[in-house]
Amino acid sequence: MYKIGIIGGAGYTAGELLRLLVNHPAAEVAFVHSESHAGEPVAPTHEGLWGDTDLVFSADAPLEQADVLFLCGAHGKSAQFWEANKMPEGLKVIDLAQDYRDQSEGYVYGLPEWQKAKIQGATKIANPGCFATAIQLALLPLAAKGLLKEAVNVTAITGSTGAGVKPGATTHFSWRNNNLSAYKVFEHQHLLEICRNLESLQGAKPTINFVPVRGDFARGIFATLHTPCELGQQEAEELYKNYYKDAPFTFLFPGQVDLKQVVNTNKCLISLEKHDGELVITSVIDNLLKGAAGQAVQNMNLMLGLEETTGLKLKASAF
Repeated sequence: MYKIGIIGGAGYTAGELLRLLVNHPAAEVAFVHSESHAGEPVAPTHEGLWGDTDLVFSADAPLEQADVLFLCGAHGKSAQFWEANKMPEGLKVIDLAQDYRDQSEGYVYGLPEWQKAKIQGATKIANPGCFATAIQLALLPLAAKGLLKEAVNVTAITGSTGAGVKPGATTHFSWRNNNLSAYKVFEHQHLLEICRNLESLQGAKPTINFVPVRGDFARGIFATLHTPCELGQQEAEELYKNYYKDAPFTFLFPGQVDLKQVVNTNKCLISLEKHDGELVITSVIDNLLKGAAGQAVQNMNLMLGLEETTGLKLKASAF
């Protein structure tokens, strides 16, 4: 059994990570660190774990007890953590914040559909952002063939859990319910990693016009993209099928996709439509799983030499 440590254990992402790890056949959680909940049982904070674990949030971080460490703190907290702590030799690290998504400090960008071989040989992984995951999976096959020649227009709607567990004016139920709003138009932080990675893949920086939208639901990302494309419908479908033929969680769907097909799973479903020279791509994921904790466990499996799908064969519900 591999011993697991978690830093920043009180948020939504850590809760989903624990839900996966307490049932993972090759993992045992050694400690869950939380400054705000130290000394308290984990289950009252992550109520879905009631009856599944007797873990207590710790005030310290005994890194020597862990084989794998997940960093689940807010953006900027991971770098601060390593300023205050020494990384033990042999420890594998998966950072779910954005601190190392530029692949600095020896971190490998952890999008398995793009960098599986590098992830398998890595000791430090920078887990992708949730919007970045949905958008990159929609575009990787085109970028790999150098086909992102003109602007890509993206509108992506995210659930309220994407904003984190700390309450705010735009996450309050009475504001969010029956409401939609755009934010950080053309300026969302995930554009940095998206454009950087696609440029490295196709050799030219793409133009991506990204409009993020707050949705009135809890979890999931529904991203719709369109860009001029010289491929026909059948050619585009074959390109995507071939690119993802060995990807256990990303699939081309023969029709319109919706969030209920992927929520509570580690899947990404993609649909394609060709309209008057434009390729319309729809990509749907669960922001807390394929967009965060599920992908982190997928990366852990690859780093440890386990079957990629271990502990992640989750089924969606129709209701």
